[in-house]
Order: sequence, then C-alpha cells, then structure tokens
Amino acid sequence: MLVSRDIVSAIKRISPKYPILALTGPRQSGKTTLLKSLFPDYRYVSLENPDNRNFAESDPNGFLKEFHTHVIFDEVQRVPELFSYIQNIVDDRRGEMGIYVLSGSQNFHLMHSITQSLAGRVAIFKLFPFDLKELNNAGILEENYLNSLIKGYYPAIYDRDIPSKVFYSNYIETYINRDIGELVAIRNLRIFQNFLALCATRAGQLLNMNALANECGISQPTAKAWLSALEQSFITFQLYPYHKNFNKRIVKTPKLYFYDTGLLCHLLKISKTESILTNPIKGALFENMMIAEYVKQMHHQNNPQDLWFWRDAAGNEIDLLVDKGDKIDIIEFKASQTIKTQMFDGLAKFEEISQIQNLNKSLVYGGDTTQKRSAGNLVSWRRVEL
Repeated sequence: MLVSRDIVSAIKRISPKYPILALTGPRQSGKTTLLKSLFPDYRYVSLENPDNRNFAESDPNGFLKEFHTHVIFDEVQRVPELFSYIQNIVDDRRGEMGIYVLSGSQNFHLMHSITQSLAGRVAIFKLFPFDLKELNNAGILEENYLNSLIKGYYPAIYDRDIPSKVFYSNYIETYINRDIGELVAIRNLRIFQNFLALCATRAGQLLNMNALANECGISQPTAKAWLSALEQSFITFQLYPYHKNFNKRIVKTPKLYFYDTGLLCHLLKISKTESILTNPIKGALFENMMIAEYVKQMHHQNNPQDLWFWRDAAGNEIDLLVDKGDKIDIIEFKASQTIKTQMFDGLAKFEEISQIQNLNKSLVYGGDTTQKRSAGNLVSWRRVEL
C-alpha cells in the first residue's frame, strides 16, 4: 500500500535550490522509503552499517571520494566528522545543487552538526508518521477518531498490517530506549520507562516539571534532560502559551504533547475504544491528536507557523492559536460527536478579551460535519487543514 506523502511537493520545489537536502524525523516515519523513491538515481549508504561507518570514520577523504556525488547518507549523524569534509566538497563545487541528501533520526546530533559545518548550504525538512490528511486522501482513515488515535500513524502499521500493540512495544524496546540512552545517561532503564509512562499521563496538560520529577523519584535536572531527549527523538513536544496578556494574568507554563497518539495510548495501556468512551482523559487524547495533526501538516507542507495555546488566570482558554502574521486562527477541540452551541463560547470569549481583528474561529470536533456558522467554523476531525 502506498500513501502519498504531502512533503514530496515541498522537497521537489526546494531541493534544486540547495547543494544539500536534509530530512529528519522520528525513526520508522518513512524517511528512507521516501528518499529512495524521490532520488532513484542516488546511491544509498546507511551509516548504521558498521562497515560503512568504519570506512567513513577511519578514512573520510577516501569515503567521500568513493561516494562523491548524488548520494543519500542515512543516519549521517553517526559520523559527525563527515560534515566538515562535506562542507569543503560543497564549497569547492559552488553553484552545483543536489550533491548530497542527508537523513537522520536524532535531531540534536544531526542539527548540531549541520549548524556547525553546513549552515546556509542545507534545505531542512521533517517527516513525521502519516497525518490525517494523507490517510484520508489515501482512503484508509478510520471512520471513528477513537480507532484512529489508538491505532496510531506509523507507516509500518498500515503497510505491513502490524497490530499497534506489537508495533509500539517493539518500538519502545528497539528505538526509544536505545536512542534516549545515546543522548543522556540512563542508569536505571526501569525508572526511565516509568518516567515515559508518567509523561503520557500528562499529555495535554500544563507541564509541572517539579511534580513530574518528584513522582518519578528523580532530580529536576534529570527530568529536564530526559524530556529534552524525548523531544530531540521526536517522541514529545511542548506547546507554549501565547505571550500577549491583554491586561490579564496569563498562564506561562507550556503544555506537553506526544507526536503520535498510538504510542501515547500504548503507554497509557489503552487498546480498546471502550476504555476511552467514559474516561476523563478522552478530551486530552483528542486534543493531543489534533494539535499533533497541525504540527505534522505544518512540517509536511514545509509551511512554518507560530503555534500557541492561551489560558488566563480566570480559566479562559483557547486550545490552539496559529499566528499567520496577517491573521490569527483560534481553534478549540471537542471530543464530542454532538455539537452544542456553548462549545463556541471559548472562541467568543477570547475575541472579546483580546480585541484582535481578523480572527478566524474554528471548532474541531469528533463528528463528520463541516460547515460555516456565525459563531465560527465547525470542522470535522477528518477535514482539518492547516
């Protein structure tokens, strides 16, 4: 089964303008498959392979003489010494585009090496697991959002029909534990796994780092380091509060989210929709799924936006603000499949408090209807577009 990835058009548009293209994103998000299909005439070299890595580390000049042009270097962050040599080659061949394609799944190491040696020479893209729009266009999006958020969005689940429980169990053991261990020192794997599970219970909530550390039995600096490693490995991300206070006290603490709700549900030990229907966490799961959707679409379209949430001391809140410069989209998420008029109240309240002109108000919910209303746009979860 082939799902068309939206990022393809952005890569085709931008890649002829740069000597190097870099694609990063979580493991198993489809980076290798995508690059091989986009650049069929390029040689593919994985630096996960010990022989290739040893060659590159011990003789970088000889390695790059062998692989001198039109090459995909996968997991290139494993040989950071290569980047300075690549810089020299690119500078010597000034004006030539599309010399190398770099790929990596550890964002910290890859981006550190790029900024150190290749700044201004690289077009950078991020590929995440499938977004809802891609699945909908392919005709394989679940009918019910509960099934969708439990199933998750990693390509292998769809391409190889792997049960989500099996996939995510292996994903944690094979990738997350190893990758995080390479970024930070983890002396007790069980405590880290407990930390990861505790992060899952806080999805969609304000992040209290001190409480998280205390509950896990670790220091606050350790909790910060572990959370940073989860972010650099594309497991979690933080959404920050909108910075304008409109003469009211506002919450200044970020909220924590997971990029993939399948992984989130696995960590919460949720495998059936019945477990969610009457669970108070249903709203937070739906909010996480939809905010992650906006983030994924933003990167897949190579269309960077400023994303925020807003909450004041009185409890007024907007789940997502998208600052587009000339206008602001404000969006509320409701897990219900039944619409009630009071669900639009938060949007109206923000409009009243902020006095911002050109607000585009939307309510995204768990049903199927999409229509324009006087109180704002009603948008089905299946029809969300950035």
